[in-house]
Formats: sequence, C-alpha cells, structure tokens
Amino acid sequence: MALSVSILATITSLHLIAFVLAVGAERRRSTAKVMPDEYDERTYCVYGSDASTAYGLSAFGLLLISQTVVNGVTKCLCFGRGLVSGRSATWAVLFFIFSWVSFLGAEACLLAGSARNAYHTRYRGIFGGNELSCATLRKGVFAAGAALTLLSMLGSILYYWAHSKADTGGWEKHQNEGLGMTSADFKESRQQHEASEFQKV
Repeated sequence: MALSVSILATITSLHLIAFVLAVGAERRRSTAKVMPDEYDERTYCVYGSDASTAYGLSAFGLLLISQTVVNGVTKCLCFGRGLVSGRSATWAVLFFIFSWVSFLGAEACLLAGSARNAYHTRYRGIFGGNELSCATLRKGVFAAGAALTLLSMLGSILYYWAHSKADTGGWEKHQNEGLGMTSADFKESRQQHEASEFQKV
C-alpha cells in the first residue's frame, strides 16, 4: 500500500481542527456566580455560555472520525494482509499502540470535560448562610485533551507512514526477488544454449 497524500492531509486536518476546538473549549469554560433569589431567601448559580461543551463534543467527534479513517485504511493492523517482518513493521506496531493510547486519553478528556461543563448547580442554600460555590469545570481538562490530540495526530501519522512503508517494502522485496530469479534463469538458459552450440561445432 503506497503512502497517500490525501489520507495524510485528511488525518492532519481533522486532528488540527479538533485541537483548535479543544483550545477554544478551554478558553470558553463556563463561569458561574452565586446570586440571591429576589422572591425568597435562597440563592442560585448563574452560569455563562455553554459554548465550551459544544466545542468539546465537536472535537471529540472529529478526533473519532480521524481515528476511524487511519485505522480503516490500515485495516487496524489486525485484518487484511500481514506486514513483512522487519524494522518498519516493528515501528508500525509501536506507533499503532501510541496512537490509540493518546487517542483514548484525548477522547476521555474531551468527553468528561464536556459533560462536566454542561452540569449546572441550581439552588445551593439559604442567603446569608455559609459560603456557597457553584460547580464548574476544573481548569486544564480541555487543555489536556488538546495536548493529547496533538500526540494522537503525531502517532497516527507515524503509524500510517510506518505501515505503508512495511506494506510497500514487502511488495518491493517480492518484486525484486522475482526479477532476480528471472534474470538468473535467463542467464542459465543462455549458458546452456551456448554450450549446446559449441558441442555441435
């Protein structure tokens, strides 16, 4: 399987867009403040924009699509024809594991961050009582997802490259062996023909 520029461009673009969305989700995390209810003595939390949740879920989806593309093309390393044993195949396995670990970590951060950011605390207590706080997403969750998204992109690209090299290398090795055998057979046949002509003389 030859290396496809379009596949590389697709994988890179999806990961980069997911990274930008994850960074945007970190910057647009919901903020909240405690406000007194004008009708009674209870307090409630007023939250800002929920754009962070939409950004996080969008990044989650794009990252999932990218991982599906690279593993669909390479048959997830478990299906299809096997790779030729060698250094390229070893690197393909290592990058395959690295890409999946970073992918799962990024998806976990993005999904957990989106779910937590969407959670809103309602009434908390009596006005004038103990100090109240509103539940908000901890800083750094989406940032960790963004960093793992970049690592996932790196792992996916290197995995696809190593897989393509191992697969193509096997085909080239087989082709070269076939050409070598053909050349040797032709040379042997020619020598036998010349020996036969010499005997006739």
